Amino acid sequence: MSGGSLEGVRILDLSSVVVGPLATQILADHGADVIKVESPAGDIGRTLAGRGRTEGMSGKFLHLNRNKRSIVLDLKKPAGLAALMRMLKTADVLLWNVRPESMARMGLGYDAVRAVNPRIIYCGMFGFGQDGRYKDKPAYDSIIQGASGVAALHQRVSGTPRYVPYVMADRTVGLIAVQMILMALFRREKSGEGQAIEIPMFENMVTQVMTEHMYLATFDPHLVAQGDAANAYGDPRVLDPENRPIPTGDGYVCISANTDAQAFALFAAIGRPELKDDPRFCSVGARFRNVAAFFSIRAEGMKQKTSAEWLEIFDRMDVPAAPYHTLETLQQDPHLMDAGFFERVEHPTEGSIWNMRPANKMSAGHRRDFSPAPKLGQHTRELLGEAGYGTEEIESLINSGAARAWKGPQ
Repeated sequence: MSGGSLEGVRILDLSSVVVGPLATQILADHGADVIKVESPAGDIGRTLAGRGRTEGMSGKFLHLNRNKRSIVLDLKKPAGLAALMRMLKTADVLLWNVRPESMARMGLGYDAVRAVNPRIIYCGMFGFGQDGRYKDKPAYDSIIQGASGVAALHQRVSGTPRYVPYVMADRTVGLIAVQMILMALFRREKSGEGQAIEIPMFENMVTQVMTEHMYLATFDPHLVAQGDAANAYGDPRVLDPENRPIPTGDGYVCISANTDAQAFALFAAIGRPELKDDPRFCSVGARFRNVAAFFSIRAEGMKQKTSAEWLEIFDRMDVPAAPYHTLETLQQDPHLMDAGFFERVEHPTEGSIWNMRPANKMSAGHRRDFSPAPKLGQHTRELLGEAGYGTEEIESLINSGAARAWKGPQ
């Protein structure tokens, strides 16, 4: 028994790389039985970001596929597709992240799957919603970042469009998928009915960007700020280049003083308490209108002390601040060390690896039977047996190429 809030939920995961595997790992961490259905070539994420200690076990794959079981089925072969259909009878969720036309072509459209299991939650994650002209376009994270305006935000600051240097769209949409699946499962508990879910990356990321940056363009016609030639939507001050980690006497700190109490405490800390009475900075609205001057004064004041000194002062004065970390220093963060966030675990084939424990806690308990990311086809025989195949039938499927099993220890 896995333990955890989702114990007893079975998920067939046809997804690959990041967006789908992230969603199913979160569900698996909370007790769901996630069956990773891979093609004979395996999830491309197994080789992204370089080879690990053994073939097909990259660092990225290890971090996105723990607590799952891997079965290899060639869904282009009738016997492989038939095996998946048999497994669908006992599944609660089918998750996939290819274009809908590809699923239909394989015989895995919603109507075909629902005919096998009317209670199934059929969750598709793809680039673009199916109501517009982009519906058949392929997509990756960079495509969505550029199309949704994320890269343009960088251009407004630096003059050059750039992607955020991690797969932000994949990871944001993966988190949204968890919410959608759980809502569908909750509704099914009430109604007994399954349903199809469409999760388009483009529309989700446009929502994230534009709810943050539409500002006065929200109104039709657009409102123009009084006394300003441009409304806030087009005002480069909204994305001021000085809105970044602040240089100190020996490094950087991250600070965000937004309320009046926080800003006035900041002014006192940098030796400028009189600024709380300055009409440019005496309120949230005033500081927003004069954000360039506010950031300039803040930056000048922060040069006076070291990062450690500022963090101690800001903690005492209740000004929101945190250390500035690089990828190399994060594992030494004292808060994360207190929490045991990074934990060394032993993988049966990859040796000692660093794992990150689930960030969120639930008082009802968590998954107890932690398992590391699986080798390609590690659980093929086990899962086919659970689906009702006999030993000879399993070997026949493997010998025909309709299924594939890892040749290492079972």
